[in-house]
Amino acid sequence: MRFLNVMGAVLVALTLAGEAQAQRSTASAGYSGRGQGWSVLSGQTVGQGNTAFVGQVGWPGLSASLLHGGTERFDIGGRFGFNWGFQRMVEFVEPGISLAALFRLNFVDNGRVNVGMTFEPGPFFVFDDRFNDVGMDLPIGLQVGIPVGNALMLNGGIDMPLFVTFGTGGGLWVPVLFGGGLEYFIDRNIAVSFKLRMGPTLSPDTRFTESQAFFSLESLVGVAVKL
Repeated sequence: MRFLNVMGAVLVALTLAGEAQAQRSTASAGYSGRGQGWSVLSGQTVGQGNTAFVGQVGWPGLSASLLHGGTERFDIGGRFGFNWGFQRMVEFVEPGISLAALFRLNFVDNGRVNVGMTFEPGPFFVFDDRFNDVGMDLPIGLQVGIPVGNALMLNGGIDMPLFVTFGTGGGLWVPVLFGGGLEYFIDRNIAVSFKLRMGPTLSPDTRFTESQAFFSLESLVGVAVKL
């Protein structure tokens, strides 16, 4: 009986030692039990002092972004996009380009859930006279992320990618988009992602007599690299 007690104590000690070593190895590799400590789609930031490149393609176009962590809770950056869909509305295939400043602010991050907001203002240019040549993006969004293990970050959000068009028929357009997505971390510095948002866009343009609301879609696959 005493022998069994001794063997049991040895097994417990070996198990605890193995778990401690595994935790030390994981920490030294830069991993955590939940998530990788950075994100470009959820409410989590890229982290203070970190810089990440993000490329995305799908509807309404393709884009390249650069994000830098000013603090643990605040990112700043910029984006260039080439679009073949006018402001996410599926009815209008109109080429154009866009520029945006990127601001991301984290409110909550307790390791199990994170919440943050985004603001991405900037001009856009449309190569079609129907929507004038120049407009201004004023998009805001609320993002929520849930890490699943250390390799997957699920996210959801409510986005209002507001924009203004100028000239005849111009004014403030109001999209309200809902959806989700995910980021899969290939390693601690590279993630592939999918983002889906959809909803209506309310139009101020009285020339659209048949409808003042249009179905809008944002469906993008991407890759993010922490530099």
